[in-house]
Amino acid sequence: MVYTIKQFKFWRYLKGDFLYHVHRARLRKAIKILMAVVIGALVLAGLYALFGETVLPTLKQRIVDMFNYGG
Repeated sequence: MVYTIKQFKFWRYLKGDFLYHVHRARLRKAIKILMAVVIGALVLAGLYALFGETVLPTLKQRIVDMFNYGG
């Protein structure tokens, strides 16, 4: 009796040509993740610029004025 061994699903990874095959779904997911990271970084930079130059100095001055009411 002869037993045959089924090829494993990862056999194509062992052949070495798996780098040439790009899955479209994985590529789309990678592009979406990169876009989310870039847009998030831009939003974070914008908020940091807004709060760093506009809101925080005004807020600091208001707090100082509020607690310095006797002088």
